[in-house]
Amino acid sequence: MGNDPVPPLAAEDHVCAGCGVDYAALDLAEAERLIAEVPGRLRDRLGGVEESRYRRRPRPDTWSAVEYLCHLRDLYATSTIRLHRVRTEDRPVFEPMLNDLRARRFRYNERDPDTVLDELAANVAGFREEMAKVSGDGWDRTGSRRADETRTARWIVRQAAHEGVHHARDIDAVLS
Repeated sequence: MGNDPVPPLAAEDHVCAGCGVDYAALDLAEAERLIAEVPGRLRDRLGGVEESRYRRRPRPDTWSAVEYLCHLRDLYATSTIRLHRVRTEDRPVFEPMLNDLRARRFRYNERDPDTVLDELAANVAGFREEMAKVSGDGWDRTGSRRADETRTARWIVRQAAHEGVHHARDIDAVLS
C-alpha cells in the first residue's frame, strides 16, 4: 500500500474477525434487514447518553460515538450513490470516502447526534429504495474504486450491512 491514502476495500468473500459478518454467507434479504435496523438500534443506544460520553475519544486514533454515527450516515449516502451508479453505468469508478478527512473537515465530533440520527435514518431509507431497483443480473454488475479491485452491487449491500453491524459494536465499545 505504501503512501496510498486509499486502503483496499474488503474482498467479496470477506469475513470480519471483529464482528463475524461473513459476506459470502450473507444473503441480500438478511443484509437489508441488518441495514434497516441500524438507525433504530443506534437511536436506542445513544438515548440518554450524556454529551461528554458520546463525544469522548478513548484514544487519539479511535473515533467517538458521534464520529462513528456521522461515518455511518455518510456511508449510507455514499453506498446509495455507488449502488445507483453500478446499476445505471458501465463499470463506474467510485470516489473514495476519505473517512478520516471527512471526520476532521466536517467536524463530526461537533455534530448534534439527534440530527445525525435523523439524517442516518433518511440515508438508510434511500439506500433501501435503491436496493429495490436492482434485480436479477443487476446484482452482478460491477464498479471499482482502485484499479486493483472490482466490486459487485451485491458486495455494496453486504459492505453496507457489515458497516452498520461493525460500527454499532464500535459505538458500544467507546461508550463502555
